[in-house]
Amino acid sequence: MADVLVRQAKPGDAEAIYQIEKLCFPDPWSREAMVYELEKNPRAFYIVAEMGKKVVGYAGLWWIEDEGHITNVAVMPGYRNRKIAEGIIQVMLDFTCEEGIKHHTLEVRRSNIAAIALYEKFGFQVEGVRKGYYLNNGEDALLMWRHAE
Repeated sequence: MADVLVRQAKPGDAEAIYQIEKLCFPDPWSREAMVYELEKNPRAFYIVAEMGKKVVGYAGLWWIEDEGHITNVAVMPGYRNRKIAEGIIQVMLDFTCEEGIKHHTLEVRRSNIAAIALYEKFGFQVEGVRKGYYLNNGEDALLMWRHAE
């Protein structure tokens, strides 16, 4: 992950995050949703990964009491397989745990074997299934949790 800076996202990052969303997800969040998350949602916490001055990845989390619901983790095509997602997740978990989050959760497509393996590296385990969760194809989501010790 050399030459990658992981930092808290700023409102000015909304467009870059939206562009990554469009490239990475079949049902991307809207530009307006990203602006709302970064400017107005008091429960939202986002971080980005930069190479040079270019945002190449990001992760978002909703902070609810002592739980963190990870909304999205994405790395721009062409920048994958460089441990950028791993670095983003590590920074997010380290920071939010220090701030009092004891439980992290996320949904992941059942078919996304690479993402599941990545989350398992950080101690996430499947604790449930959301049937037909993804609107574009009706695929199930695995509900994964990580609990602080």
